[in-house]
Amino acid sequence: MISKTIAIIFLLLLGLGNSLAEPTAEQQLKSFLEQTQSLTADFKQVSFDQYGNPAQISRGIFYLSRPGNFRWQYKQPYVQEIISHDGKVWFYDADLEQVTIKSVDDSLGATPALLLSGEVKLEENFILSQQGRDEDLDWVKLSPKNEESGFKYILIGLSEGKLAGMELSDNFGQLTRIYFSNIQINPRLAKDIFQFTIPEGVDVLEQQ
Repeated sequence: MISKTIAIIFLLLLGLGNSLAEPTAEQQLKSFLEQTQSLTADFKQVSFDQYGNPAQISRGIFYLSRPGNFRWQYKQPYVQEIISHDGKVWFYDADLEQVTIKSVDDSLGATPALLLSGEVKLEENFILSQQGRDEDLDWVKLSPKNEESGFKYILIGLSEGKLAGMELSDNFGQLTRIYFSNIQINPRLAKDIFQFTIPEGVDVLEQQ
């Protein structure tokens, strides 16, 4: 089963009288969504069991090109992919030999990576709240306004204007944390990165 996940950043300083205030995590997030057109990053994803113990560690690469395109590519320990392009989202699991295709609207609860793609209006779909600073990161909490969303909340951690971490709690009680590294902002990306070719012999489930 494809892990659900994903991620965000920005840098902004506010002048308050003669002092200079640090930007809040909420300000950083909004600025990132306005200013970042493309992004690549390595990620480590840790899934926890019901007792809070690490159950599985996955690694891969994340690609983003706004508006509407991303590729969440798992390489270890299993080959899995989530690709958003042209209003659709493909969920591919190599071990299961299965591809599930959904529309962007139907996928909102399944892949929070859509937050970064420009397909989701942040404040129309989420309640934002500051979570303070922990582990040298500024955290903001995103709580979905739609009760039918597939997750309870997303925490986004930012460090000096850069995306550094994300935590996702879904409606089944599963907790997932993601750590980002080797982040590149606004790189030039080939269009075919976001085009998914369905492998021969796999089952295809398309939700209209």
